[in-house]
Amino acid sequence: MKLRLILLFFILSAALNLFWAARDPSWLTIPALLAGWYVADMLSGLVHMFMDYHPCPRGKGLDRLYFYEGSRGSEEYQLLFQQTMAGINPFQRLVYDFKNHHPRPNALGRRNMWRQIGSTVVAGGLPVSVLFNLICWSGELPGWVAAGFFSMLMGGTFAQYFHGTLHREDNPRIILAMRRMGLLMTPEAHQLHHDTLRQDFSTNCGWSNWLMNLVFGAARAKGAFPESGLEPTA
Repeated sequence: MKLRLILLFFILSAALNLFWAARDPSWLTIPALLAGWYVADMLSGLVHMFMDYHPCPRGKGLDRLYFYEGSRGSEEYQLLFQQTMAGINPFQRLVYDFKNHHPRPNALGRRNMWRQIGSTVVAGGLPVSVLFNLICWSGELPGWVAAGFFSMLMGGTFAQYFHGTLHREDNPRIILAMRRMGLLMTPEAHQLHHDTLRQDFSTNCGWSNWLMNLVFGAARAKGAFPESGLEPTA
Protein backbone atom coordinates (compact mmCIF):
# COMPACT_ATOMS: atom_id res chain seq x y z
CA MET A 1 0.00 0.00 0.00
CA LYS A 2 2.81 2.40 0.91
CA LEU A 3 4.62 1.76 -2.37
CA ARG A 4 1.41 2.34 -4.33
CA LEU A 5 0.92 5.69 -2.62
CA ILE A 6 4.49 6.71 -3.43
CA LEU A 7 3.97 5.76 -7.07
CA LEU A 8 0.64 7.62 -7.16
CA PHE A 9 2.23 10.78 -5.73
CA PHE A 10 5.01 10.55 -8.30
CA ILE A 11 2.53 10.20 -11.18
CA LEU A 12 0.52 13.19 -9.94
CA SER A 13 3.65 15.28 -9.45
CA ALA A 14 5.00 14.40 -12.90
CA ALA A 15 1.60 15.16 -14.45
CA LEU A 16 1.67 18.58 -12.81
CA ASN A 17 5.07 19.24 -14.37
CA LEU A 18 3.65 18.24 -17.74
CA PHE A 19 0.77 20.66 -17.15
CA TRP A 20 3.23 23.52 -16.61
CA ALA A 21 4.86 22.64 -19.92
CA ALA A 22 1.58 22.38 -21.84
CA ARG A 23 0.14 25.66 -20.56
CA ASP A 24 2.89 27.67 -22.25
CA PRO A 25 3.62 26.12 -25.68
CA SER A 26 6.68 27.33 -27.55
CA TRP A 27 8.79 26.40 -30.55
CA LEU A 28 11.50 25.61 -28.01
CA THR A 29 9.42 22.81 -26.49
CA ILE A 30 10.57 20.06 -28.86
CA PRO A 31 14.29 20.96 -28.63
CA ALA A 32 13.90 21.08 -24.84
CA LEU A 33 12.27 17.64 -24.79
CA LEU A 34 15.14 16.22 -26.82
CA ALA A 35 17.72 17.97 -24.65
CA GLY A 36 16.11 16.58 -21.50
CA TRP A 37 16.13 13.10 -23.01
CA TYR A 38 19.81 13.51 -23.84
CA VAL A 39 20.65 14.57 -20.28
CA ALA A 40 18.75 11.56 -18.90
CA ASP A 41 20.71 9.28 -21.21
CA MET A 42 23.97 10.86 -20.08
CA LEU A 43 23.03 10.46 -16.42
CA SER A 44 22.23 6.79 -17.01
CA GLY A 45 25.72 6.40 -18.45
CA LEU A 46 27.45 8.17 -15.56
CA VAL A 47 25.59 6.11 -12.97
CA HIS A 48 26.25 2.89 -14.88
CA MET A 49 29.94 3.70 -15.21
CA PHE A 50 30.31 4.48 -11.51
CA MET A 51 28.34 1.46 -10.31
CA ASP A 52 30.14 -0.97 -12.61
CA TYR A 53 33.54 -0.06 -11.20
CA HIS A 54 32.73 0.96 -7.64
CA PRO A 55 34.06 -1.87 -5.43
CA CYS A 56 31.71 -4.00 -3.37
CA PRO A 57 32.39 -3.96 0.38
CA ARG A 58 34.81 -6.65 1.51
CA GLY A 59 34.03 -9.18 4.20
CA LYS A 60 30.28 -9.25 3.53
CA GLY A 61 30.18 -12.56 1.68
CA LEU A 62 29.22 -10.99 -1.64
CA ASP A 63 31.99 -12.91 -3.40
CA ARG A 64 30.45 -16.22 -2.26
CA LEU A 65 27.11 -15.10 -3.62
CA TYR A 66 28.55 -13.85 -6.90
CA PHE A 67 30.62 -16.96 -7.62
CA TYR A 68 28.05 -19.47 -6.33
CA GLU A 69 28.27 -22.54 -8.57
CA GLY A 70 25.10 -24.41 -7.64
CA SER A 71 21.52 -23.72 -8.63
CA ARG A 72 20.40 -20.21 -7.78
CA GLY A 73 16.92 -21.54 -7.31
CA SER A 74 18.05 -23.87 -4.55
CA GLU A 75 17.09 -23.43 -0.91
CA GLU A 76 20.77 -23.17 0.00
CA TYR A 77 21.34 -20.25 -2.35
CA GLN A 78 18.16 -18.47 -1.31
CA LEU A 79 19.17 -18.70 2.34
CA LEU A 80 22.68 -17.47 1.54
CA PHE A 81 21.22 -14.60 -0.48
CA GLN A 82 18.91 -13.49 2.33
CA GLN A 83 21.65 -13.66 4.94
CA THR A 84 24.10 -11.74 2.76
CA MET A 85 21.64 -9.02 1.77
CA ALA A 86 20.70 -8.51 5.42
CA GLY A 87 24.29 -7.50 6.13
CA ILE A 88 24.59 -4.68 3.59
CA ASN A 89 22.85 -1.35 3.04
CA PRO A 90 20.66 -0.45 0.03
CA PHE A 91 23.49 1.36 -1.78
CA GLN A 92 25.81 -1.62 -1.39
CA ARG A 93 23.10 -3.91 -2.70
CA LEU A 94 22.65 -1.67 -5.73
CA VAL A 95 26.39 -1.80 -6.40
CA TYR A 96 26.29 -5.58 -6.16
CA ASP A 97 23.31 -5.75 -8.52
CA PHE A 98 25.33 -3.94 -11.19
CA LYS A 99 28.19 -6.47 -10.84
CA ASN A 100 25.81 -9.42 -10.84
CA HIS A 101 24.12 -8.13 -13.97
CA HIS A 102 27.11 -8.67 -16.25
CA PRO A 103 27.40 -12.47 -16.09
CA ARG A 104 23.61 -12.83 -15.76
CA PRO A 105 22.16 -10.03 -17.91
CA ASN A 106 18.72 -11.54 -18.48
CA ALA A 107 17.94 -11.52 -14.76
CA LEU A 108 17.36 -7.76 -14.99
CA GLY A 109 14.76 -8.25 -17.70
CA ARG A 110 12.79 -10.67 -15.53
CA ARG A 111 12.27 -8.16 -12.73
CA ASN A 112 9.02 -6.23 -12.52
CA MET A 113 8.95 -2.51 -13.18
CA TRP A 114 8.69 -1.43 -9.55
CA ARG A 115 11.73 -3.53 -8.60
CA GLN A 116 13.62 -1.75 -11.38
CA ILE A 117 12.55 1.85 -10.71
CA GLY A 118 11.32 1.82 -7.10
CA SER A 119 14.53 3.02 -5.47
CA THR A 120 14.94 5.71 -8.14
CA VAL A 121 11.41 7.01 -7.54
CA VAL A 122 11.85 7.10 -3.75
CA ALA A 123 15.37 8.52 -3.62
CA GLY A 124 15.35 10.79 -6.65
CA GLY A 125 12.34 10.98 -8.93
CA LEU A 126 9.65 11.96 -6.43
CA PRO A 127 11.65 14.50 -4.36
CA VAL A 128 13.06 16.20 -7.45
CA SER A 129 9.66 16.30 -9.14
CA VAL A 130 7.97 17.81 -6.09
CA LEU A 131 10.74 20.40 -5.80
CA PHE A 132 10.18 21.40 -9.40
CA ASN A 133 6.42 21.59 -8.72
CA LEU A 134 7.14 24.15 -6.00
CA ILE A 135 9.50 26.12 -8.24
CA CYS A 136 6.87 26.29 -10.98
CA TRP A 137 4.19 27.26 -8.48
CA SER A 138 6.20 30.07 -6.93
CA GLY A 139 7.49 31.68 -10.11
CA GLU A 140 6.95 32.02 -13.82
CA LEU A 141 9.06 29.50 -15.69
CA PRO A 142 8.84 29.19 -19.48
CA GLY A 143 6.91 26.14 -20.62
CA TRP A 144 9.88 24.82 -22.56
CA VAL A 145 11.92 24.63 -19.34
CA ALA A 146 9.19 22.50 -17.76
CA ALA A 147 9.10 20.35 -20.91
CA GLY A 148 12.83 19.73 -20.76
CA PHE A 149 12.64 18.90 -17.07
CA PHE A 150 9.71 16.51 -17.62
CA SER A 151 11.63 14.69 -20.35
CA MET A 152 14.72 14.38 -18.15
CA LEU A 153 12.61 13.24 -15.19
CA MET A 154 10.91 10.48 -17.16
CA GLY A 155 14.13 9.34 -18.81
CA GLY A 156 16.01 9.33 -15.52
CA THR A 157 13.30 7.63 -13.49
CA PHE A 158 12.68 4.86 -16.01
CA ALA A 159 16.34 4.37 -16.98
CA GLN A 160 16.67 1.03 -15.23
CA TYR A 161 13.38 -0.15 -16.71
CA PHE A 162 14.61 0.80 -20.19
CA HIS A 163 17.81 -1.07 -19.38
CA GLY A 164 15.77 -4.13 -18.45
CA THR A 165 13.91 -4.09 -21.76
CA LEU A 166 17.26 -4.57 -23.49
CA HIS A 167 17.53 -7.95 -21.79
CA ARG A 168 14.22 -9.51 -22.70
CA GLU A 169 12.43 -10.23 -25.95
CA ASP A 170 8.82 -9.61 -24.91
CA ASN A 171 8.38 -5.85 -24.60
CA PRO A 172 5.41 -3.45 -24.80
CA ARG A 173 4.69 -1.97 -28.21
CA ILE A 174 5.61 1.50 -27.02
CA ILE A 175 9.16 0.30 -26.31
CA LEU A 176 9.46 -1.14 -29.81
CA ALA A 177 8.04 2.06 -31.31
CA MET A 178 10.50 4.22 -29.36
CA ARG A 179 13.35 2.05 -30.63
CA ARG A 180 12.23 2.55 -34.20
CA MET A 181 12.16 6.30 -33.59
CA GLY A 182 15.66 6.21 -32.10
CA LEU A 183 14.43 7.31 -28.67
CA LEU A 184 15.57 4.03 -27.11
CA MET A 185 18.60 1.96 -28.02
CA THR A 186 18.49 -1.58 -29.38
CA PRO A 187 19.79 -4.73 -27.65
CA GLU A 188 22.42 -5.02 -30.37
CA ALA A 189 23.76 -1.55 -29.57
CA HIS A 190 23.81 -2.28 -25.85
CA GLN A 191 25.68 -5.55 -26.41
CA LEU A 192 28.77 -3.47 -27.22
CA HIS A 193 28.92 -2.57 -23.54
CA HIS A 194 28.67 -6.18 -22.37
CA ASP A 195 31.34 -7.27 -24.83
CA THR A 196 34.00 -5.05 -23.24
CA LEU A 197 32.58 -3.33 -20.10
CA ARG A 198 34.70 -0.37 -21.22
CA GLN A 199 32.37 1.52 -23.52
CA ASP A 200 28.79 2.57 -24.21
CA PHE A 201 27.59 2.87 -20.60
CA SER A 202 24.44 4.85 -21.41
CA THR A 203 21.37 2.63 -21.58
CA ASN A 204 18.44 4.85 -22.59
CA CYS A 205 18.94 5.93 -26.18
CA GLY A 206 22.73 5.86 -26.37
CA TRP A 207 22.99 9.39 -27.79
CA SER A 208 25.56 10.35 -25.17
CA ASN A 209 27.74 7.25 -25.44
CA TRP A 210 30.36 9.06 -27.51
CA LEU A 211 30.78 11.53 -24.64
CA MET A 212 30.70 8.85 -21.94
CA ASN A 213 33.39 6.92 -23.82
CA LEU A 214 35.62 10.01 -23.79
CA VAL A 215 34.99 10.51 -20.06
CA PHE A 216 35.76 6.87 -19.30
CA GLY A 217 38.92 6.90 -21.41
CA ALA A 218 40.21 10.05 -19.75
CA ALA A 219 39.42 8.70 -16.27
CA ARG A 220 41.13 5.38 -17.01
CA ALA A 221 44.21 7.22 -18.23
CA LYS A 222 44.43 8.84 -14.80
CA GLY A 223 44.10 5.52 -12.97
CA ALA A 224 40.38 5.57 -12.21
CA PHE A 225 38.03 2.62 -12.71
CA PRO A 226 40.45 -0.28 -12.09
CA GLU A 227 39.42 -3.75 -13.27
CA SER A 228 39.37 -4.95 -9.66
CA GLY A 229 36.12 -3.09 -9.12
CA LEU A 230 34.18 -5.19 -11.61
CA GLU A 231 33.69 -8.21 -9.32
CA PRO A 232 33.21 -8.70 -5.57
CA THR A 233 36.27 -9.86 -3.63
CA ALA A 234 36.65 -11.61 -0.29
